Amino acid sequence: MQVWRFPTTGAPTTGTIDGLTLGTADIPRPGRGQVLVRMRAASLNYRDLMIATGRSARGAPLPDLVPLSDGAGEVVEVGPEVTRVAVGDRVAGCFMQSWLGGEISPDDAASSLGGAIHGVLVEYRLFDQQGLVRLPEHLSFEDGATLPCAALTAWNALFHGPKPLTVGQSVLVLGTGGVSVFALQFAHAAGARVIATSSSDGKLAQAKALGADEGVNYHAHPEWQTVVRALTGGRGVDHVVEVGGPGTLPRSIEAARQGGHIHLIGVLSGGGTIDPSVVLRRGVVLRGIYVGSRQMFEAMNQAIALHQITPVIDRVFDFEDAKAAYRHLQGQGHFGKVVIRIE
Repeated sequence: MQVWRFPTTGAPTTGTIDGLTLGTADIPRPGRGQVLVRMRAASLNYRDLMIATGRSARGAPLPDLVPLSDGAGEVVEVGPEVTRVAVGDRVAGCFMQSWLGGEISPDDAASSLGGAIHGVLVEYRLFDQQGLVRLPEHLSFEDGATLPCAALTAWNALFHGPKPLTVGQSVLVLGTGGVSVFALQFAHAAGARVIATSSSDGKLAQAKALGADEGVNYHAHPEWQTVVRALTGGRGVDHVVEVGGPGTLPRSIEAARQGGHIHLIGVLSGGGTIDPSVVLRRGVVLRGIYVGSRQMFEAMNQAIALHQITPVIDRVFDFEDAKAAYRHLQGQGHFGKVVIRIE
């Protein structure tokens, strides 16, 4: 079988996208409780770009790493004592293979695909049966490959905090990357009012077509938090899906209502400092999000199936063009997810 890796020795391109190397390996055989999946598609997240360029915030990845956390495929063989899935099932791998439910533990974080353990940019992959979920029937493999990280992160943010999103509340999503677009779709389906930001009027038009009620161009309005507050009658939004990090968090705090919830997900923007007094003054709840559990994944898939939600895919690349997919993500011109078809 063919497999992409980031070699850690003897490669002058280590720490760059050019270090990604296509090789071969034997097709593994499933043991007790294991499942062999013929991978059909994988998708990229900003985390994958950070790992590829040596900027991972969670330390050095596994040596000779098989990258990417998000993939979907078909079960082609099962080992003894497998009961959760069967040959022919269409499945996706959980981002953290051991986080089944409840609170996340350090051991769960150490089971993350495409970083702590090998990922899914490979033709065949072994999974423990506990680390898989079935795909909603209306989704393609390419659609299903977008779910494990970006979709589940957005779902966790909106529906698994101390005060989950309810009908009629307002949600601010920053940008139009994978997490933000899924948050827009989920919030719209839940009957919330959605405000989206972008540097592109074209992307804001796309966001409105998906259900966003208002859009704010942050290039035209650098102090976009004041526009958001004006759009909410001075009150501020109930929830902020915060993917920017230090560079945008102060404005997100100001955009939130008194006692609002800010779901801290990404580190896309650098710089900036956080004044704790602003958090105290506004009484906001800051909650760090690190993807989600299998239990959350299965609940999310039920909602996706119920509302017939289809992930937004910006572009699909062929397996041999994996480096081009990384560079497309790096260019930040995408709307939604970047996917690699594995054939």
